[in-house]
Amino acid sequence: MGFAAWAGIGRMDELARRDTPARRLDARAKIIATLAFVVAVMSFPRHAVAALTPFAFYPLALIALGRIPPGFILKKILVASPFAVAVGLFNPILDRAPAATLGPLVITGGWVTFASILLRFALTVGAALALVACTGMNRLGAALERLGVPRVLVVQLLFLYRYLFVTSDQAARMARGAALRSGGRRPGLRVYGSMIGHLLLRSLDRAERIYRAMVARGFDGEIRVLEPSAFRRRDAAFVCGCLALFGSARAWNIAGAVGRLLTGGAS
Repeated sequence: MGFAAWAGIGRMDELARRDTPARRLDARAKIIATLAFVVAVMSFPRHAVAALTPFAFYPLALIALGRIPPGFILKKILVASPFAVAVGLFNPILDRAPAATLGPLVITGGWVTFASILLRFALTVGAALALVACTGMNRLGAALERLGVPRVLVVQLLFLYRYLFVTSDQAARMARGAALRSGGRRPGLRVYGSMIGHLLLRSLDRAERIYRAMVARGFDGEIRVLEPSAFRRRDAAFVCGCLALFGSARAWNIAGAVGRLLTGGAS
């Protein structure tokens, strides 16, 4: 199984082709809202945890409107989570100043920042995955170009995404061949090094052949989509609603206010 199949990249393209309320929105509107979402989430101070929770509404709304299986997005987040864990792993060790108490338990600032890093990671990665799964890379690329991103960068991004499948399948075939020739023994580092070199050479040769085939078929660098979309009133309303939500959640601690309201009501 290639990396692309293992990571579920092809499944995201399948989800993006379905007719859903999220897909009907203009891709530019979703890109603008997602960028604003990421900026708002990352602008919080390092000890913020509860104040970030209202932002979960946006990726959850995209998942619901795009009819994306929540478990699919959760699995992708878990696959990438070791990177976030590695970033904040030493925070509990380096920052031992008390930050909060939970009954007899004293929570240090390091654990709070570690939780904040993991929450920011889950929110931003979840929003990005939901964006791709309810839009599709081709439509996102066309929208990025219409938003002013240089065409060469957009084309390179689309090529990188598309040919992950080609390279991963080639690597999977090489790995199967090595396993069959090794008689069940685990290949050594020397064998893996040789495989990586051959994979690079084969990828370069395949890229040259693909480029010649694309030029022969009239490729001129322009991104074309089968279903061009226009920025309508509903797209503007979507962007304005998201910006209002993000601005409110950033200006006021909504989760803290709700917690105080419930606590006051209970007392």
